Amino acid sequence: MRILYYDWDEFNGEDCRDAMRRLGHQIDVFKLDMHGFDLTQEMDEKIRGLCGYYDLLFSFDFFPNISEACQKYGMPYISWVFDCPHYTLDSHVTNNSVNRIFVFDSLLYKRLLAKGVSTVRYSPLGVNDKRLSELCQKLDDETGGEIVYEHDVSFLGNLYDNEFNFYDQVKFLPPALKGYTDAVIKAQEQVFGQDFFTESSIYPQEKIKELREYIKFEQTGKYEIDYDGVMLDILRKKVTVNERHNILEQMGRQFDTVLYTMPGAKPIDGVCNLGVASYTDKMPRVFHRSKVNLNITLRSILAGVPLRVLDIMAAGGFLITNYQSEIAEYFEDGVDLVMAVTPEDMIQKAAYYLKHDDVRKQIAKNGQKKVLENFAYTKLLPMILDENETKV
Repeated sequence: MRILYYDWDEFNGEDCRDAMRRLGHQIDVFKLDMHGFDLTQEMDEKIRGLCGYYDLLFSFDFFPNISEACQKYGMPYISWVFDCPHYTLDSHVTNNSVNRIFVFDSLLYKRLLAKGVSTVRYSPLGVNDKRLSELCQKLDDETGGEIVYEHDVSFLGNLYDNEFNFYDQVKFLPPALKGYTDAVIKAQEQVFGQDFFTESSIYPQEKIKELREYIKFEQTGKYEIDYDGVMLDILRKKVTVNERHNILEQMGRQFDTVLYTMPGAKPIDGVCNLGVASYTDKMPRVFHRSKVNLNITLRSILAGVPLRVLDIMAAGGFLITNYQSEIAEYFEDGVDLVMAVTPEDMIQKAAYYLKHDDVRKQIAKNGQKKVLENFAYTKLLPMILDENETKV
């Protein structure tokens, strides 16, 4: 198959392209300087000139302007969405007949179906089994076949305690509304696997309506965005900010705890911030050589398996994660990974597994085997690229 691949410098692009090539596909990469998501003359001309040669155009995440060009010239467009939330999914062009849009969260998939998006599909995310297997072998060979640990507890991810923490940027909320909202946020931090903000008995519609009087959005008319949902995602982001900080702070009090994150993150007492870890090199090394790796899911991912979970396990890392329904569906707790139901449970389980090396190492081996067998790009891509693929 001839595949035109839109490369926007996403971190996992080369992993996916490598798997496509190993599956026997011809991959040609193109880039464009996008300014927003409007269809430009440059893109229109690019797609028009290539549509007769390639079987399809592929991108990670969904780009409405690419879809418009592909629709205009009859080129199938496959997008695999790993960002959540991803508001271009509310574009008017999601139902273009050329689209096949894959999302990794089953609840998002069902929401889009209910909204009438007929082009949406479901697929978990993937990893490059070949690269990671070879890298893990190389790391172990460097130390005589044994893992030499560099950290006790590691978390790799964004803290969102900067301009992306939109809730704290709100200038004013009435005291009663802010007090109620803060109380729900605080309660949500204590419970994994359940979203309080979709429970009308916990956060009623009138509260969302009131919030929207004080938080405004630009409405261009090009999207059918669920602004109530955007509002709730702002609150979910705030929960994520709080719980990542609080969990890491508590971990830092008890264990050798390190953080790999973007520049500008606020310091956390007891936690050593080691900066950015590159996706293809440093990151898997961190996962492989940390006794305990943490996953604290961004709360806007309501059910799906975050890519961090797969990346940790594929690199042979031992994982403790918050409970998430699809993680529980794909993996066995205490066998492939360890799931926690509250922050306190996560901390207690970290303490336990730091003292039980053999059990921890076996779980890491089990998890790696399952991910490399079931979530390799070479296993998932045949279904995603199949022209005759049908909806789940």
